[in-house]
Formats: sequence, C-alpha cells, structure tokens
Amino acid sequence: MKVDMHFHLEEGPYSLRWLSRTLQALASTEPEREASLGHHTLQYGEEMAKLLSRRIQQGCYSEEWLDRYLNTGRKRGIGQFGVVDHLYRFRECRPYYERHMLLDDTPVGRMQQAWLDQVCVASLSDFVRFVTEAKASRPDLALGIEADFFPGGEQELREILAGSEWDYVIGSVHFLDGWGFDNPETKSKFEGRAPVQTYKHYYELLRQACVSGLFHIIAHPDNLKVFGFRPVDEKELLPYYRMLAKEMVQSGVITEINTGLAYRYPIGESCPSPLFLSVLAEYKVPLTLSSDAHFPDDIGMLLDQAKADVERMGYKELVAFRDGKRLLVPINGVIY
Repeated sequence: MKVDMHFHLEEGPYSLRWLSRTLQALASTEPEREASLGHHTLQYGEEMAKLLSRRIQQGCYSEEWLDRYLNTGRKRGIGQFGVVDHLYRFRECRPYYERHMLLDDTPVGRMQQAWLDQVCVASLSDFVRFVTEAKASRPDLALGIEADFFPGGEQELREILAGSEWDYVIGSVHFLDGWGFDNPETKSKFEGRAPVQTYKHYYELLRQACVSGLFHIIAHPDNLKVFGFRPVDEKELLPYYRMLAKEMVQSGVITEINTGLAYRYPIGESCPSPLFLSVLAEYKVPLTLSSDAHFPDDIGMLLDQAKADVERMGYKELVAFRDGKRLLVPINGVIY
C-alpha cells in the first residue's frame, strides 16, 4: 500500500499562473466532462469557466476540492492520506514569521515581505475545522500541519501548535538566517556560498528541529539542493547525513521520501537523494511517502518509484499517523 502524508490544498501567490494551474487541475481531475462536451468546444470552455469560478468562490476548504485529491489518489493506489498546510499561510501565525524572516529594506527583505503579504491570507481555525469535519466521513484522511523551524522560536511554535488537535506535525526548514532559500526569486543568494559549510548550517537546524520534540516528521531533509546547490562530490555531505539519521532515531522522529522536488523544481530529484536514503536505511529511520502536491492532479506523483526505492532498501512498512501515534502500513499489506 502507498501512503501520501504531505499534500496541500492551496499555496499562492495568486498569479495568472496560479489561475491557469488551478484550471488545469480541474480539467485533469474531471476528464469525463471534456469527453461529454467535446474537445475545444465553446460549451466545454463555458463549463470549465464555471468550474473555475466556483472553485475560487468556495475557496480551497471545500469538500469538492478535497475530494478531487482523495479520489485521484485512491485511483493511484494510495490508502492513507495526510493533508497539511504551511503555517505561514495563516494570519494567526504571521507574527511568528515576522519575527524570524528577513523582512528588512534589502531587495530580498522587500521581496519576502511582498511574498508573505500574498500568501498569508487564510485562517488556521478554518483549516482545522474543515479538515476535522471532513475526517468524520473519510477514515483514510489525517490532519497535519507543516511548520517552519526557526532556532529560538521553539516555545512560540509550541504554543501555536498546542491550540489544535493534530494527527501529526511536520517540521521543515525553508529559511537560513531568515532567507527563504527555495524561493526562485531569492536564489541569487546562493552565489558565493561554500556548499559544505552551508549544508553544515542547514543540517544543524534540522538536528535542532529533531531534538525540539515539536515534530513527528522532518520534511524533505535535503531540500537545500532545490536549485542544484550542493558539492560536486555529494559524499562530502555523508557526515551530515549520518549525524541527522542518528539524531532522528534518538529523538523518535521519522522522515519522508518527498517527490515534490523531482517533478516541480530544477533539481529533478526526490528528497532525500539516493545516497542519503541509503544512510537512512542503514540507521533504520522509519519513512513515510509524500508527493507534496499543491494541486489534486499531482497527488501521488512518482510515489510508485519512491515505494520501489524503499523496498529496495529493505523497508517492509511505511508510517502514517492518527492522533499523534504511528500507524504501520505494510508496503504489501494492510494497516496494523
């Protein structure tokens, strides 16, 4: 059985690309409409315009939109789902990000301020309420959250997370000293950086995230490579891979094979890399699978390959979560 414990109902910013991508997802998850109305017909265009309008009016917290993910995922062999959202999407959490992000009058600071204004538009309570109610009739669905880890912000984050009943919490590192390194508009800040030293800093943050006790899952544990930034010889990172794997075991957290970077970013490789995955297997770090989909037609993307990679490394089971507890999912069986 496959699991997908990391997908998002929306992201932003709300550009023409976002509108186009949303329309594509609606069309891809409702192919019978095109078949019945005919390809490139005016009637089909009108019907798709109505669908897009309804999606925007309803927002992403609608059963219709959620079920596009779940129905598509079930057809692709997924048996357990976990829906999350980025903590920075929620107005209630904005002060947490304002304290830790670089939002000064530099070019990067101004760009990140504009980005936060564009994406921090949702309500945490609305998200939690919607998914909690949806779970009642969807036993294969779990409620999670993806929260950025900032050193020194542990207590503040603990208080934020304590306000809701999560099935699990994903910890991620997207920022180095306040710089959001996976934003293509800021990737110029990679220039001149020493790869090994930068990764040393990054993995120290992930280590601190592990020991914080805040998280059940550490997300995409080598996403610093998003734009291809890493040493020419990846083996130089082995000491950090081993350090983090050991810390995960000691701290009782797991990680994921996240395919999002493989199909959405220039690096074209899942997280973790094959070399890093071999280290995780050596230390017997439990794993889950994640497509990191932001649109329903992407759910489950490349998870067949991820599942095969896990099996090749000797894993017999994957991990899902309910009520903060692990559910073991045999790769070729049922939950126990």
